[in-house]
Amino acid sequence: MQGAALLGAVLAALSPMAAKAQIGSYRYSSIVVDNSSGRVTEAVNADAPRYPASLTKLMTLYVTFEALRDHRISLDQVVPVSVHAADMEPTKLGLLPGTRMTVEEAILAIVTKSANDAACALGELVGGDEARFAQLMTLRARALGMTNSTFRNASGLPDPAQITTARDLALLAHHLITDFPEHYHYFSVPYFTFHGHVIPNHDRMLADYAGADGLKTGYTIAAGHNLVTSAQRGGVRLIGVVMGAASNPERDVHMASLLDDGFGQFGVPVTHERPHFHLPALIGAAEAATLHPRYVSLRVHSHGVHGRPLHEAAARVAYGAPPRATYAVAHGRTLAVTAHARTLASNGACRAHGHHHCGSAKV
Repeated sequence: MQGAALLGAVLAALSPMAAKAQIGSYRYSSIVVDNSSGRVTEAVNADAPRYPASLTKLMTLYVTFEALRDHRISLDQVVPVSVHAADMEPTKLGLLPGTRMTVEEAILAIVTKSANDAACALGELVGGDEARFAQLMTLRARALGMTNSTFRNASGLPDPAQITTARDLALLAHHLITDFPEHYHYFSVPYFTFHGHVIPNHDRMLADYAGADGLKTGYTIAAGHNLVTSAQRGGVRLIGVVMGAASNPERDVHMASLLDDGFGQFGVPVTHERPHFHLPALIGAAEAATLHPRYVSLRVHSHGVHGRPLHEAAARVAYGAPPRATYAVAHGRTLAVTAHARTLASNGACRAHGHHHCGSAKV
């Protein structure tokens, strides 16, 4: 009862706009890492298994960049488009078997439109077929230290066995930046033209957050709205990962807040050199858990990517809030957060009955 009273008091203190902006659901994860040192400025559920959605394509591109480096393929090489690749679900370019597309065009289509057909076709070129390419992706992930990631396709379209973590994705982004500086510029292109059509980049952070220069968005029904962003200010480059947001705007605003806080920890002042988000009050580091019959267990984890243990805090509150609420802990404080629970029951039922179509995707 005491926990419920505390929760009610906190809820009353939060403005409606602030409460609406909070990220907190059973699938939420985030992490912010300094690319140079591996120092973690924020981590929540960073090692919890999550569906990557189109963040999968970051590994597709890593394996592709390796093939380019090793001269097994070239940027101007034609990528064959198979029936299998053409049959991919949206988002896609609408490729047909026999369509002419180069490796560089496939890379740009993946970065900007998150095209599933282009990702599949590129995977088939590099790996021989998509299944074998997915095996290569998983092997490379393990070699990079992504011990909690398994890949089953090149696109990120739903597969119950295709999982990753926020920490693994931050590590992958680090390697994309440091291992392939000659290719990293692809992640910042605002658009590209394919067969006379101008295709804009889905990643709004590039235009709306000062210092952002890549990397990738992702979405499926099961995964929620995911984002990996790298931004550089004052000689500091941070990598942020947000997974499980309820919408693109919520995800982007939260990412901006986390990055601002991270830069602040390095003494880099917040700058609004480009059009910037109007940021509501957000929890800097919050973790939400699935509602259980009696309790909700909460924990804020901050472990370094390179094995540096940081602060860990935990709290437990009595279960008794409205069904659309979950709980979060931020720097030792218990707060209430919007749960976006409209997907909770449906996704849980789908998993229980094995209905994989419930996670059908897009970008």
